[in-house]
Amino acid sequence: MTDQRPGREADETPAGVVQRAPRSRWWPLAVAVYALALGAWIVTVGVPTDPFQMFAWMWLAVIAWRFGAPARVHLAFVKDWWPAFAVLVAYLYSRGLSDELIGVPVHWTMPIHVDRWLTGGNELPTQYLQDALCGDPCLRSFAPSWYDVLLTTVYYSHFVVGLGLALVLWVRNRADWVAWLTRYLTMNLAGLVVYVLYPMAPPWLASKEGYIAESLPRLTGRGWEDVGLGGFHVVLASVGNPVAAMPSLHGGIAMLVALWTVHRLSSPWRWTVLLYPLVMALALVYYAEHYVIDILAGWALAALVMVGVGRWEARRDAA
Repeated sequence: MTDQRPGREADETPAGVVQRAPRSRWWPLAVAVYALALGAWIVTVGVPTDPFQMFAWMWLAVIAWRFGAPARVHLAFVKDWWPAFAVLVAYLYSRGLSDELIGVPVHWTMPIHVDRWLTGGNELPTQYLQDALCGDPCLRSFAPSWYDVLLTTVYYSHFVVGLGLALVLWVRNRADWVAWLTRYLTMNLAGLVVYVLYPMAPPWLASKEGYIAESLPRLTGRGWEDVGLGGFHVVLASVGNPVAAMPSLHGGIAMLVALWTVHRLSSPWRWTVLLYPLVMALALVYYAEHYVIDILAGWALAALVMVGVGRWEARRDAA
């Protein structure tokens, strides 16, 4: 029988049945200390973006939430999560070399032609948005507007939402955690395969190299510059790959989160989560991180992963 006494938090049995693990009555204080420590880290070091930092802060979050629980409860996080993080570390650093693994030439002009076709042969969507939201000409040095804060926050959420959802599911229900993490990792690995086979440059790089006549500055960290966090995307670039743009995993994983939510919940309000990939798409195009065709490819990949993994799970359960 499940223990429902106050002061206890959910734990998992191997069968996926939710039990309760004891925690101290001081756990709210532990959560507050964790929040202050994370805030101090962000201000002094920067926002966590790589898997090592994410692993450490997620583990600390669980320790704070289950403060006072036995050590075996806290060590269960490492036992369950290390394979997933090993895959993410391999993905992150392999992604940085994906265009060099088999020597496929970088593609520059295809997405330019497609995006111009989408606008009837006129200016690129990125140029249109930068003219409308930044100015003509649009300069990186311009002061950010209120919507830049929103769009930069949505852009960064890519590094938090997918794993954050997994963390919540791990605490609540191991079966759901496995199902979501399978889709999340499949999405990342599928994107890596495409990066290897079809390296493609984003708009900001194509503009910099002269493939696009118009100036399209990369505005990604623009919204957080007033609080000293505008350079987080520069840190990502040190281990990333500037020609791993097709498909957009920022757009694809945002759509994967939305599709998962719509599929799992029954509330009529669940459809509002589709605003997340739409706002993410706006940020990606406006900031010159991706073409529209990259985002459409990411959305298509998300749908394919949802359907494909779902069918694989159905066959596995039937067997």
